This record gives sequence, C-alpha cells and structure tokens, in this order.
Amino acid sequence: MRKTFLQFTLLLLSLSSSIIQAKPLDHWTLQQQLNLPDWLTIKVSHRTRYEAYTKPFKKGTDTGGDQALAFRTQLFIGTHYKQFSLGTEFMDSRISLTGSNSKYTTGLINQTDLLQAYIAWQEKNAFGTGLHVHAKAGRQTLDFGSRRLIARNRYRNTINNFSGLDISISKEKKWQWRNFIMFPVSRLPSDQASLKNNIAQFDQENFERIFAGSFFSLNTLAYNTQGEAYLYYLDEHDTKATPTKNRQLVTYGVRWRRPAKISQFDFEFESVLQQGYAFASKSNSDTTRLNHFAHFSHIEVGYSFDAPWQPRLILQYDYASGDKDPNDNQSNRFETLFGARRFDFGPTSIWGPFARANISTPGLRLKLKPTKTISAFLSHRAYWLAQAKDSWTGAKITDKTGLNGDYLGQQLELRIRWNLVPKHIRLESGWAHLFKGGFAKNTLEAPSDTSDSDYFYFQTSFHL
Repeated sequence: MRKTFLQFTLLLLSLSSSIIQAKPLDHWTLQQQLNLPDWLTIKVSHRTRYEAYTKPFKKGTDTGGDQALAFRTQLFIGTHYKQFSLGTEFMDSRISLTGSNSKYTTGLINQTDLLQAYIAWQEKNAFGTGLHVHAKAGRQTLDFGSRRLIARNRYRNTINNFSGLDISISKEKKWQWRNFIMFPVSRLPSDQASLKNNIAQFDQENFERIFAGSFFSLNTLAYNTQGEAYLYYLDEHDTKATPTKNRQLVTYGVRWRRPAKISQFDFEFESVLQQGYAFASKSNSDTTRLNHFAHFSHIEVGYSFDAPWQPRLILQYDYASGDKDPNDNQSNRFETLFGARRFDFGPTSIWGPFARANISTPGLRLKLKPTKTISAFLSHRAYWLAQAKDSWTGAKITDKTGLNGDYLGQQLELRIRWNLVPKHIRLESGWAHLFKGGFAKNTLEAPSDTSDSDYFYFQTSFHL
C-alpha cells in the first residue's frame, strides 16, 4: 500500500510539473480564455485524491486497511443583472481503487447532481439606511462562523446542501445578522448496493426535515476581538426514502475570538448548548422519546512568532458530551448538525476516527509557512471518551459496560500544502498515525488486530 501511495504521488507531481512547464498559468482563468462578458461567470474545479490506511480500527474491519481514489468535479455557471444574480452548480463525486474494508457512503459518492440553483438579490444601501441586504433563495450551500455546526465541506468528497431562504443584513464590516429557513437535501441513492454499482439518482429535498436559525456576528469588539451568537432549530422525521433519527433539537451558542497576528497572542472560545428530544431508535414503531441535553466547548490559545517560516503555536481543547447511561430516558450525546471536523480532528473521508461527539481531547498544533506558496502544520492530540458507556462514534464501537475505560489513544498528524499556481493549482499531502489506547484495543467490538494505524493521502486540486 505504501508503494502504491508513493508511485501515485510521483505520477501526480510529474504531471503537474509538465503542465507548469508547458504554459504559465499565473493569471489564467476559464473566464479569460472564453472571453466571457462581465455578466456571465463559468468556473470549473476538479480534485483527485489517493488515500489509504494500513490497519483496521473500525467495527467490522478485523484485518487489513483500506484505500480509495476519490474524484470530485464541479461546474459553476452564474449570471447577474444589477442587484440580481442567478447561480447553478453541478457536482460529480465518485471513488475507485477501493479496498476490502471499503464502505460505500454518500459521504464519498454523489454522482452528477445539482448542488446549487438559486436566485439572489443584494442592495448595498437598502432604502437609504446604509445597510447591506443580501437575500438568496433556492438550493444552496452554507458556511457559518467557525464551520463546526454549519459548513460547506472542503475535505469530504461530497458537500452538504439545502433548499430554502437565507437573508443577511450587515453594516459595512462592523456587524452581520443572518436568518435562514432550509430543507436539507438528501443525497441519493444512499444504499450500499446502488452506490457500489454506480446507479445515479437525483438528490431530493426532505420536507420532513426543517432546519432554521439566526446568526449574529460583531467584528468590532474591544482589544481587536470578534464575537458571535447563534440559535439553530432542527426538526426531522423518518421517511422511507431518507431514513434518519427522529429528533427535535434547539442549539444555541456563542463564540469569542481574537484573530492571529505576528508577535501577539490569539484565542478562540466557543460554547454550545443543545436541548430537545430524540427517539430511541430509527424505527417509526418505536415511540420511546428521550429528553436531549448536550453541550460542546472549544478552547484554543495561540502565539505567532516573528521568525522565519512564520511559526504559530496553538494549544487546543475540545469537549463534546456523550450519553451518560444507555438505559435511562436521557439523550446526552452532542450532535454536530451539518458541521465539518477535518480542521479540528484530522482527515475524514475513509479515515475520520474522531468526531465532535462523546469526546474529550487536548492538543498541540504548530503551523509553518516556509514560503508564500507552501504551508504546513504538525498536530498532536490525545483522545478520551466523555462517557465510557457511550460510543466511539468515529469507529462505531460501544462498550455499554464501561469496563474498558475511556482512553481511545493519540493521533499525530502532518499536512503540507503547495499552491503550485496560486488560486489555480494546489498540491497537498498528509499523514496521520493513530496510537491505539485501551478502549480501541480491548473492547469486544474492536478489531482483533490491535496494531496502530497509519493514514496517507495525496491530492491535486485545479480551479479554472
């Protein structure tokens, strides 16, 4: 597997170098080459990633690792006239070179579908008030705040999308207030057989799921800090086409941060509470309703040194509550809604051992920027379960007795990025090593192979 990874890496490096030698692309865009008018925008992007890991850690994977060659292609077509604009984005996500432990999921595969189709209106001085109003209606992707609860996925091979209305009111760059009501779009097909056999099916809105919220941010707080406060509401019910867990959740949180700057300390604090109810199982016949109360916190403190390679050292801690007792009428595992986790807990895709649920994890991260086009980071985190009787969600392993403790292990991660042609071509490679702890080795549902696992990936991204 390591030999295959190295061969694929060398092939992509050679291909990229050939492209650069053949024609300089510093200021090249599809827009310029097609000589398109100002009112029309066409963008194409493609990403190819080879990834593999060596030893099993997930439930039901007793021997060997896994691998995948993942492709994601996107086409955006947009037009605008005065304050109005239309946008359409198509996406095709698929995988190849799968291994014996591969699971075909909608997180990896979504063939030739409509990601966005919206109409938008904006006014920079609405009704003479000096307020900037922006409204977007239709199918769209969303990014909010830290992206821990609502995000347009970047590392994952597929992207969350929604249909509905998003309205933003802002004052210059001082503050912003966004309100939205959405129906999450279900990626189809979702069953293993259809995904494995490359059966295409149009995604559809699930009108049994309602996602709404309000988000307020301030960019002008004291000591060069910024603040956010938000409230999200999710109400979803099981359907045959899109089976999910019946639940009703209200999530409210705050975030306070000081952006990084040379020769000064920076920080970030985010705290979230979650209330509501969830049914005990996915079955519509099971009417056991559990009261839900969960919470999540992220704390980090960093310092940016005035030194070569612009080093920034960050101390981090994350806590996401777990279910205290699997036999009571309470649900306490934190639900990360539609957020991303790669930037906190490492690569996802076929890897992703850690998620923002039932976890307690301190960490240390060092960021470096050797040149204008190359950046890197080295990260180390230790992981414990917040509640020993609840699941290790990234591996789908549970010990309801709690006798195997709560220590999952440690992860060491390295990532390097090279913007070969800034804004157009990026090469990226990474490695992660999972040091398995007692829970990961001794729990009954854990793989029989208790060896540590290594994950590698190499990807190229083109934006034209």
